[in-house]
Amino acid sequence: MTSVEHERTRRPADTVSVVIPVYRGAETLAALVAEIEAVREVHTPSGRDAVIAEVILVWDNGPDDSDDVIRALAAAHDWVRPVWLSRNFGQHPATIAGMASAGSDWIVTMDEDGQHDPASIGLLLDAAYAAKAHVVYAQPSNPPPHGALRNAASRFAKGFVARALTGDSVTGFHSFRLVAGDVGRSMAAYAGPGVYLDIALSWVTSRVTWVSLPMRSEGRPATSYSWKSLASHMWRLVLSSGNRPLRLVSSFGAICATAGVLYALYLLVIRIRGATVVEGWTTAVVSQLVLGGIILLSLGIIAEYVGLAATMSMGKPGFVILDDPDLRFTTEPDEA
Repeated sequence: MTSVEHERTRRPADTVSVVIPVYRGAETLAALVAEIEAVREVHTPSGRDAVIAEVILVWDNGPDDSDDVIRALAAAHDWVRPVWLSRNFGQHPATIAGMASAGSDWIVTMDEDGQHDPASIGLLLDAAYAAKAHVVYAQPSNPPPHGALRNAASRFAKGFVARALTGDSVTGFHSFRLVAGDVGRSMAAYAGPGVYLDIALSWVTSRVTWVSLPMRSEGRPATSYSWKSLASHMWRLVLSSGNRPLRLVSSFGAICATAGVLYALYLLVIRIRGATVVEGWTTAVVSQLVLGGIILLSLGIIAEYVGLAATMSMGKPGFVILDDPDLRFTTEPDEA
């Protein structure tokens, strides 16, 4: 038996860190932690064993008594770890802070409101091993409890940014996700302020899959996000999408400049043929097209430099080193 095969057979059960950003969780956290406690020993449908080694509750300075609930849960369970943020940073930064604090093989992110069923963690693990994926998103099999207008707006925003701005067809982002521990910690180390978490994950890995799961009703009224907050969320997604929007400006400028030159040639030809042209009209139109195109192209080039600086400030890595995927996704049973 080679050393690699020996390491495979001796691989212990996977460990899982559950990260929960907490803003208004006073009414729902205790019940959610109790559900997690009931399934801490994870036995997946495929027969794989895992253990939820820790639950990380990231307090994001919410308006209720979530901090007192977190303290009580941490005192009652040694596997519950609080993470205290200095002020309200938002769901994505709070989630990234929890992922940076996690120490397990896998990281599961969940909402605080009870919409995500901890019993589904085993299905996420099975999907990861079946597809050899570093990231697994839950794909809701039922509509979210937010109303048709908000659901449609959310789908449009994610689809538009993914396809039009990033050139990526991946639109199934969801806050109930499984992430390989080293991927999540690497992303947390590189991601800068203002980055959209799932865009940052795409910088680290392209091994992504989905599993269809039903979403439960929230344990409180679904009013956590105002339309202003949702617009801010959308803007964060746009700004994290890279330089493609800036390149669209450059491309449009190049098209305008090219059209101006071609139109100038066309006007020159018809003028030589004796066609009547209003005095000064040709010069004005061609100048606007060519100069406008050059200006847009120049702005696009400048924007590329600005975008490069913005990408660096957001923390997009040049490379990320991960574990051997063949060892991560071994299927041999543990050796007694």
